[in-house]
Amino acid sequence: MRILIAEDEPRLQQQLVSLVEEAGYVAEASSDGQDAHYRGSTEVFDAVVLDLGLPLLDGLSVLKRWREAGLSLPVLVLTARGNWHEKVIGIDAGADDYLAKPFHGPELVARLRALIRRSAGLASAILRSGALSLDTRNATVSFGGAPVALTSHEYKLLEYLMHRQGVIVSRAELTEHIYAQDFDRDSNTIEVFVGRLRKKLEPGVIQTVRGLGYRIASHEQVS
Repeated sequence: MRILIAEDEPRLQQQLVSLVEEAGYVAEASSDGQDAHYRGSTEVFDAVVLDLGLPLLDGLSVLKRWREAGLSLPVLVLTARGNWHEKVIGIDAGADDYLAKPFHGPELVARLRALIRRSAGLASAILRSGALSLDTRNATVSFGGAPVALTSHEYKLLEYLMHRQGVIVSRAELTEHIYAQDFDRDSNTIEVFVGRLRKKLEPGVIQTVRGLGYRIASHEQVS
């Protein structure tokens, strides 16, 4: 999962990037509103942490332009504590959630998880498909009740597929969502990770749809 961090204060930006990366996500940072608007409009992100007080183009304008363009990516707005008027304006402009500064790191991460989950139409923090279970709260995976040890990229790939259960996901889409923009991307590594996951789970858990990509059956379909 790729998260855009739009925050101009260097120390807070680094704190947010660290929080997101420690949660197992890929973090990309923007320091002004113009850059944030461009990147959110042209790159693929699973959620955005958006400060309203950005230079060059304020966060509210960024959000309005995204929504006017039909972009539905989940947005968590950062507001000044106690400024209820700012919160109302942000939500009316299309924010999915807000968090007042200063904030607690675990709360921000939990809110991001919820936004990503809701955007995929999922209610629980624990994602299931048959005997496979993935707990997004602590980034753990089990199969048939037994814990499964995964590398960081194996987990990121599996997590994305689990959020898109029942949907065919192309190699290109997986690459966009599990790697940073400046990472040396190689689509062949997706096949390597899928192969490793199949050995650690079961061969039929991740289905290959020839010429299109990969799919994990939804829990209802497995049941």
